[in-house]
Amino acid sequence: METFDVEFRFSKRSSVCARIMTVCQIGTQQTAFHSARLAAGRNATEKRALGPINTPQSSNLSSFEFVTSDVPRIRQFEAWRTNFAPIVDLGSTHDMRRGFFGQQLTWDLGCFVFSHVTTDPLQFRSITRHHRWEPLDHFILSVLRAGEAYTETPTGTFRGTVGVTQVHAMGRSFHGSLTASEILMLFVPRDFCPQVTRTLGAAEFTTLEGGMARLFHDYMVGLANQLPFVQQADLPALVEATRAMVLACASPSADNVQTASHPIAVTLLDRAQKIIQSRLFDPTLGPETLERELGISRSRLYRMFEAFGGVKHYIQHRRLLDAHAALANPSDQRRILDLAEQRCFSDGTEFSRAFKREFGYSPTDVRIGRRSNFPCRQSPGLEESDPASRLGTMLRRLHG
Repeated sequence: METFDVEFRFSKRSSVCARIMTVCQIGTQQTAFHSARLAAGRNATEKRALGPINTPQSSNLSSFEFVTSDVPRIRQFEAWRTNFAPIVDLGSTHDMRRGFFGQQLTWDLGCFVFSHVTTDPLQFRSITRHHRWEPLDHFILSVLRAGEAYTETPTGTFRGTVGVTQVHAMGRSFHGSLTASEILMLFVPRDFCPQVTRTLGAAEFTTLEGGMARLFHDYMVGLANQLPFVQQADLPALVEATRAMVLACASPSADNVQTASHPIAVTLLDRAQKIIQSRLFDPTLGPETLERELGISRSRLYRMFEAFGGVKHYIQHRRLLDAHAALANPSDQRRILDLAEQRCFSDGTEFSRAFKREFGYSPTDVRIGRRSNFPCRQSPGLEESDPASRLGTMLRRLHG
């Protein structure tokens, strides 16, 4: 085992450089995937398990495991399909009477979701807003540790092989197929960080190549190996390190495809979100404003934002995120009350209560540096939900 010290530097809004050091324990030789296990056929289905991942022990990070072998054979593929329903619609040519193997270990990283997946061969098709109202539009960065993936989009095709990082965008149109595979997946919400959104938006539906892409592959492998031992107190540093790694490794590919990429059609929800973001300090911003500017009915507007907890909740959520960024900016020393009033809160008490409900800590904690520059939210009640629905719960939570 070798230890690679990866030092990242990135700028805050104030252009003050922040430095974060992560130490990823990454072996120069990756653990074998046990390819014979995947090629052995259906007789070994019940015996298969995730090879190189560690199961959680003393970590405080929220995680869950879902495996189809816990389900009757005839229902195994349907359970796997339900598990991924918020992301893609799955298909398979297998005889379902012989079962279908799928296993997933997923970690809630507050601002991200990380998932380690082993699956039998399948086909996949994206869920767009035209077909189903599931407004999840996160980016997915996936690293294949075994197997092969083929993706077709309206603008082209690309192939993922072992060691290659792929960039997919939920909510966009794509379909493809996957052989028996082991995959590491990082879900990144579009509203996490403008710089990350621009970078991944330019690189979506491509593969990352070159030395930096190999570094990202190693980082993902390191996460899979080390997350069982990460404590809750380490999460803010992990989030910032992951953000820096995504930017460092995806930017070269984004630069290459920026001029060639076709503009993506702006949906009604996209327009609404942009209007809200541009008028966060406007006290008159509300459902009536959006109805008027979008030219839609109140009922349609409410349906659009139903998955976000409603229009007013989404507006408040965006204001709180903006306040979080201002509080984390060392060059912005305005009073917390002034920041609250600028974002249309009537008083400091109301703002503090809403802030703590949203993030689980106080505005003062961010101001004095006890918390990450990027807000991290945990998914409540995962243990009580159906195992096949937990991934969807975590991904919806990324929206706030």
